[in-house]
Amino acid sequence: MRGAIFLALAYLRHNLGRSLVLILSIALILFVPLATRQVLSVSEDQLTARAADTPLMVGARGSALDLMMNGLYFSADRPEPVTMAATERIWASDLAIAIPLYVRYTAGGAPVVGTTLDYFDFRGLKVAEGRGLAVLGEAVLGARAARRLGLGPGDLLISDPENLFDLAGSYPLEMKVTGVLAPTQTADDDAVFVDLNTAWVIEGLGHGHDDVVTSGMAVGEAEGNVTANAALTRYTRITPDNIDSFHFHGAPEGYPVSSVIAVPWDQRAATILRGRYLHPEDTTRIVVPEVVVEGLLQTIFRIGRILDAVFVVVGAAAAVAVALALYLSLKLRGDEIATATRIGCHRSAIWRMVAAEVVIIALAALALTGVALGLLGPYLDSLAIWLITS
Repeated sequence: MRGAIFLALAYLRHNLGRSLVLILSIALILFVPLATRQVLSVSEDQLTARAADTPLMVGARGSALDLMMNGLYFSADRPEPVTMAATERIWASDLAIAIPLYVRYTAGGAPVVGTTLDYFDFRGLKVAEGRGLAVLGEAVLGARAARRLGLGPGDLLISDPENLFDLAGSYPLEMKVTGVLAPTQTADDDAVFVDLNTAWVIEGLGHGHDDVVTSGMAVGEAEGNVTANAALTRYTRITPDNIDSFHFHGAPEGYPVSSVIAVPWDQRAATILRGRYLHPEDTTRIVVPEVVVEGLLQTIFRIGRILDAVFVVVGAAAAVAVALALYLSLKLRGDEIATATRIGCHRSAIWRMVAAEVVIIALAALALTGVALGLLGPYLDSLAIWLITS
């Protein structure tokens, strides 16, 4: 058998291009279904774990899935916003902790999550570098967001404008990065966290004004009233010198939030709280993320079964193609095999050599598949989150 293996290796080296094509083809046939199954499995785990850790969510009536995906994974799905009154309603019930979230804007492509400090305690988020949020205009980055943007404590990050041609819309805000969170392998790693007030400044609800006298933009003064020219603008950067000039318009209970995470004291409090949102004329609703995820996972399972069936058909067709390539290769080697027979080589030895070639190609393809799956492993969490949120 050692002789058959030696001859098989010599033949494969002599026809290196053809051998590599076969190995890559078989490895790809194996890698695609296995990698897809791994990604789906990790996605299911991510969905289940994140939802199980979030007892209740309150938001506007509409798609429960959009509400959950925006509140748990900061996806681009934008549910109809509610107001801070929804947060105050939960606090007033004395049944749960209320954690408001406002997820609408992005910075460097990462979702900007406006929330309160209770969110960090609820999710168990720890600052690995720098410090947490303290004043208006500061931001804390998730681990992957910081790595992707190449930013750290002390750097500046500008929010992305919603519409470059909407001059009356919200102004981009330059935020100071004060800290980077420790990795959690969740959607929090990809987010930019700011205080709710900072998110509302990006919204345009809060702003500051230039000192028109010291900045040279005053064009006249009459009876103590200063007239400014058209260069008067809202600040897009909050500094210690101008932070006192920032103010908000309107009642705080009317400010928007995307959703509110409700953390009940116990199961009894959760049941009572859910019962208070059953009125058909109520403009807000309460959902149990775990129940919503169960429905989503059933859809994923159905898609997974369809993909498995497709992979079986495609794999069978690919296997037939590989077998045909090996058969044609043997046909092309007819003269070589005939010569080996004439000089005394037994036919069984020839078949052992061919079998050794097939085994070596198969083992090389399996090894290459294993390496590819191993390289994919560290990126499974981020890939799963990307698939969930995209």
